[in-house]
Amino acid sequence: MADWQIAMVLMIGYLVIALIIGVLAGRGQDKGSLDEFAVAGGKLGLIVMWFLMGGAVFSAFSFLGAPGWAYSQGAPALYILTYTAFAILPWYIIGPKIGKIGRKYNIYTVSGFLKKRFGGRLLPILIGLIALLASIQYLATQMKGMAYIFNIMTEGRIPFWLGALLSYGIVVIYVATGGLRAAAWSDVFQGLLMIIISWVVGLAIVKQLHNSVSGMFTEIIESNPGFLEIGNAGSTMSPTAYTTTILVSLIGFLMWPHLFSKSYASNARTIKKTVLIYPVFALFLVPLLLVGFAAVNVVNSSDLGSPDEILPYLITTALSLPGWIYGLVGAGALAAAMSTADAITHSASLEFTDGVIKNVKTDISDRSTLLIMRIGVFVIGALAYFITVFGGQGLIALLLGAYGSIVQFAPGVYGALYSKRVTAPAIITGLIVGTVVNYYYQLVAPSTPFDIHAGILGLICNVLIVIVVSAITQVKDVKIAADYRNIG
Repeated sequence: MADWQIAMVLMIGYLVIALIIGVLAGRGQDKGSLDEFAVAGGKLGLIVMWFLMGGAVFSAFSFLGAPGWAYSQGAPALYILTYTAFAILPWYIIGPKIGKIGRKYNIYTVSGFLKKRFGGRLLPILIGLIALLASIQYLATQMKGMAYIFNIMTEGRIPFWLGALLSYGIVVIYVATGGLRAAAWSDVFQGLLMIIISWVVGLAIVKQLHNSVSGMFTEIIESNPGFLEIGNAGSTMSPTAYTTTILVSLIGFLMWPHLFSKSYASNARTIKKTVLIYPVFALFLVPLLLVGFAAVNVVNSSDLGSPDEILPYLITTALSLPGWIYGLVGAGALAAAMSTADAITHSASLEFTDGVIKNVKTDISDRSTLLIMRIGVFVIGALAYFITVFGGQGLIALLLGAYGSIVQFAPGVYGALYSKRVTAPAIITGLIVGTVVNYYYQLVAPSTPFDIHAGILGLICNVLIVIVVSAITQVKDVKIAADYRNIG
């Protein structure tokens, strides 16, 4: 059997196992319960929560994008370690508080959280729409990763479009049937697989190409002065761009609906324990970055369709490895992409239904809401698939673009939690302006002022508007504002 055939069998075998685990996770649960579909009854334990949160960062972006950035950008790729280790820390304080508010008012989304605090229907509709756009970008990151893996590991036999369809189709099925619980238990299996594979394969590649990690970095420094530095001659990123890239990731991390909503899915004790052990996931990114650095001066960039292909390219072309290694690496990369895709798909459906549908048509029953959420999983998947197949951005570019819009939720969330003076008009105006500024500099302008990340430019405008408008408008529901501030 040819190497690519062995790889294909192992990867398809992995997809079948992931599907079975996802479907079985929902057995014995109330299929008609909105609470069960949305937050798994609020009873996820520490280990499951750790893998569920970890799967959010250990994605196609880390398994393929991180090596790609290390190979093509050098030192700027280290931003990934920084934000992975530190971005979750605020959850230690705000997670239990959000969870208590959610349980008191029966909330399970960002849009629901902000609607209860600020009132009205416009704000949750905006949140639902922005979350949908950002989630589709994030999903496209995962789908591109899945497609790259299938295409390269099978030596082109499975085309890009089919690889994305096969792997994401599995995700859609178990998320639509089992909700958050299915995503969570699938992430446990997928997390264990990708952690083991990342370390074993990462160190093996460095050993085969350079004999040692120190020798590898010595060669890079000698041949590419500045490649391992920020802002100096030979560097690929300015200090301002590097810093604001980290900043938008740090602030935006907990604003993602698929992470924010986990505050509703567990108790305060589990949330705090998760925060304490979560940064360990940053260690699992180290070998993947080493893979990218190992390819510098070894692989010619013209041999790649995209830097994101460097890991599978090394496995299949640059190194003499057997087909079963192809398959294991492919399965690990698929696990990384799917463990994020399932959570994003689930939360995007929740957010759009709760934020947009239920505020346009206010008399929807829980049963109908649940049906719409399940249908939404398929619709959102189809939109992300379209961007994956026809879009041209790389994995990191897609991810950072998505963060730029989602970070605009931060003033509303922190204002709701800790201020009685922030008003609905301020949050709505700031959100609209911040999002428009972000997308303008992402999609229209050729560059940003002072090399600042587009999302941070939008956030600066957002915060300034919230401060000014709050000063000249009044809070409508003082009791709810005080309650949000005092809970927890």
